[in-house]
Amino acid sequence: MKTVVVLGGYGNFGKRICETLAQDSGIRLLCCGRHSDKARALVAQLQPSAKAELQAVVLDINAADFCAQLQDLTPFLVIHTGGPFQGQNYRVAEACIAVGAHYLDLADDRRFVCDITSLNKQAEDAGVQIISGASSVPGLSSAVIEHYQSRFRQIDSIDIAIAPGNQAERGEATLRGILSYTGRPFSVFEQGRICTVYGWMNSRRKYLGPGLGWRWLANVDVPDLELFPAQFAVTERVRFQASLELTFLHFSMLAMASLARLRLIKNWAPVTALIYRMSHWFSKLGSADGAMQIDIAGLNTQGAASRLRWRLEAYDGIGPFIPTLSTIIIARQLLAGQVHPGARACSGEFSLAEFYPYAQSLGLVIREEQGD
Repeated sequence: MKTVVVLGGYGNFGKRICETLAQDSGIRLLCCGRHSDKARALVAQLQPSAKAELQAVVLDINAADFCAQLQDLTPFLVIHTGGPFQGQNYRVAEACIAVGAHYLDLADDRRFVCDITSLNKQAEDAGVQIISGASSVPGLSSAVIEHYQSRFRQIDSIDIAIAPGNQAERGEATLRGILSYTGRPFSVFEQGRICTVYGWMNSRRKYLGPGLGWRWLANVDVPDLELFPAQFAVTERVRFQASLELTFLHFSMLAMASLARLRLIKNWAPVTALIYRMSHWFSKLGSADGAMQIDIAGLNTQGAASRLRWRLEAYDGIGPFIPTLSTIIIARQLLAGQVHPGARACSGEFSLAEFYPYAQSLGLVIREEQGD
């Protein structure tokens, strides 16, 4: 029986991964974290309908003997959901290599995801698969672009937007990650060259379909900005922005970004807990509806200007499941024996055809628009 360890197993994303993998027979699923009461509560909740063998385990990734504790669990696969990943080192991935376990994480931090290749030789030598960024970005976003790439002779621009609903469940770690670069500079591919922009600035409105309407967007630093220009031979621009549904919260973040850019505030991340608590004051406002939209523009196979829009719409609070699906798809690939050793970013690790059954089961709405 193969053992799957989910670190942060009762967190915002971890609990959804555990809920899904609990339906897989023939595996031992360990819900792990620092708080035994939370892990036990989730296992008790999932146990009545579970097909997997479930167990709650106390495990702290910062413990001095973490590697030894992990080895005692004899894992086949370790899923790391314990963000934020900004500033984390690779001790979890390195421990997995040491004990011969495969590794997946849901990181969206650019440096963490893009630099995971530093472990490639060790992973290949150990025969394990180490994948970082098995989430909405770059996991799902790359699958979408790869799916449509054959329709283009040349891709000029890729524009990605993620707009969660205000009432959808959110995690404190995700907020901390965003605050860590709010108002701080990072590089993007713009006008055919590398330029500098600032986190949660360059605000603009974007139409996300009749179900969601117009949402305000601002800059977010993600691995796609570094990976996609070369991977898809983009000639002009790769842009990624995210949204806060409530306009006044969006512009509050914009003001915070301005203070950080002016160096009046060094870093907003230390006050994450306070801002996270304050965000709950407004949790009844807005909606539980969100979307992910990808616009691709370039030249089609006949050399004519062409545009394609792919949009994933999530209603009634189902959105937080989306970041977990890349991990679940790859986890099941590994459990089925589809192993490709090495350490790399999660770009091109699964197809859109593999994603669609999960989207359908969750009631997600997918729309495609082609234009010239």
